[in-house]
Amino acid sequence: MTGSVALTVGLAVLIGISLGLLGGGGSILAVPLLVYVADLPAKEAIATSLLVVGVTSAVGVLPHARAGRIRWRTGLIFGVAGMTGAYAGGRLAEFIPAGVLLTGFALMMLATAIAMIRGRHGADRRPVPHELPVGRVVLDGVVVGLVTGLIGAGGGFLVVPALALLGGLPMPVAVGTSLVVIAMKSFAGLAGYLSSVSIDWRLAAAVTAAAVVGSLLGGRLTGRIPEDVLRRAFGWFVVVMGVFVLAQQLPDAVRTNPLLWTALGLAAVVTVGVTVRQNRRRGRHPAREAVVAGRS
Repeated sequence: MTGSVALTVGLAVLIGISLGLLGGGGSILAVPLLVYVADLPAKEAIATSLLVVGVTSAVGVLPHARAGRIRWRTGLIFGVAGMTGAYAGGRLAEFIPAGVLLTGFALMMLATAIAMIRGRHGADRRPVPHELPVGRVVLDGVVVGLVTGLIGAGGGFLVVPALALLGGLPMPVAVGTSLVVIAMKSFAGLAGYLSSVSIDWRLAAAVTAAAVVGSLLGGRLTGRIPEDVLRRAFGWFVVVMGVFVLAQQLPDAVRTNPLLWTALGLAAVVTVGVTVRQNRRRGRHPAREAVVAGRS
C-alpha cells in the first residue's frame, strides 16, 4: 500500500464519523479526499464516493435504528423519490461542466448552513410529527436526488435541514433518517455513473471499510450530544466545506491571494459574533415570556 493510499484510508475514518454523527458530509469529505490525496480523476472520485458513502450510510443506520432515531416511512419514501432524481443526475453529469456544478453546490451549501445555524423560531413549541406529508417528502426527495447524482454528494447536507427545519423532526432523528435516504440515493447515483466511469475496486473497498468503522463510532456519539449543539455543529461544518469548495473554483491568481483569505477570515469572525449574539438574545426570550405569563 503506497503512502497516498494509506493516508486516504486513514482519513476515510472521518467520512464515516461525519455520516454517523451528523447524517451528512460524507461525500463533501470523500470527493476532495479522493481527488487531492488519492489523485483520482474528478468523475472517478465522485463515482467512488457514491459507493463509499452508500455502503457506509447503510451500515451507519444500525446504531440509529437500535436507538429508535429513524422515521422509516419518511426515509424510505424520500429515498425512493431521491433514487429517481439521483439516477437521472448521474446520467446528466457527463454533459455539464464540473466547475458549474461545484459552484452551485457550494452556494447551496452556504445557504443551507445559515439556516441550520440560525435554527427555527418556535421550533421547540411545535408538536413533532411522527412522519412527514408524502407530497412534500416526494418533491424534496426528487430535488435532492438530482443534486446527489449530478455532483456526487449523498444529500445529507440538504436532507438533514429539510427534516429538521421544515419537517420539525428532532436533530438526532433527522440524522438517523437521513442515512436511510443517503444510502438509497448514493447507490442509484452510482448506477448512473457506472455507465461511463470505471472504479478502482480495491481502493474503494479499503476506503469503505475505514469509513464504516468511523460511522459506527459517530452513530454512538449522536445520542450523547445536545440537539442544539449538534445542529449548529452541522451548520458550521457545512460553512467550512462550502467555502473550501467555492474557493477551489476561483482562478489560481485569486485563490492564492492572501487578501482573499484575510477577508474570508474577517467575515467568518463577524458572522460568528453576530450568530452568538442572536442566539444569546433568543435564549433570553423564553424566560421573559414566562415572567409575563406569571404576572398575567
